[in-house]
Amino acid sequence: MTESPIFAPGPTERCLRHANGAIVAIPEGWERLPPGDPGWTRRVKAAGEHWVVQEKRGRKIFSHGVWAPAETIQRIGDELQAERSTEAYAKKRASDANRREKQQAKYVEDFTAAIEEFLNFHPKYASLAKSMAVLISNHATPVGSGTVARTERIPIEQRAAAAVIAWMRHQTTAYDNMKIARVRGERRQVRRELALRSSELLNRYREGLPISPNCPLYAQLA
Repeated sequence: MTESPIFAPGPTERCLRHANGAIVAIPEGWERLPPGDPGWTRRVKAAGEHWVVQEKRGRKIFSHGVWAPAETIQRIGDELQAERSTEAYAKKRASDANRREKQQAKYVEDFTAAIEEFLNFHPKYASLAKSMAVLISNHATPVGSGTVARTERIPIEQRAAAAVIAWMRHQTTAYDNMKIARVRGERRQVRRELALRSSELLNRYREGLPISPNCPLYAQLA
């Protein structure tokens, strides 16, 4: 694959902004291939000269597609359309989708079990633990959700623990309505404090202590 500089969107439709701040005009005869078709984008990048356009918003990077010679984009698009219209391609797509569905179902099952193991509620609260594990898993595991459950950088046990604390932060605390000062590290500190509070609440369920009907976690699970 040909190496390409990465640009940010420019001030006009046919201008881009280089990493050094310079404004660069799009070469004559080039067109933009929008994001959304990884196979098409991959082949255009491999075919020759191209420019990648990305925009950083906060910690996330969003693709604005790839600019390349219009002829290259059209030719590869025609080739892909011909390939994708065959019966063999349709069968492969169906087989791949079936495999992904099975993998996803297995992961949801494993992740739900990991959550329940992390909760480790007292036997008298076992049914609540099962309900909670399913709720959190259903929220965290969908493909493309962007939650900690979808990362492979940490073991599943750590993912499950992080998913529980994140879910509790939004469901059992006032975090979503808090006005947090725009001070470096302040939001992280608030999250730490709420995580500690959530852990203390979980320990009551683990130890089998009496739970008030007004408990915010019980209210979510009852």
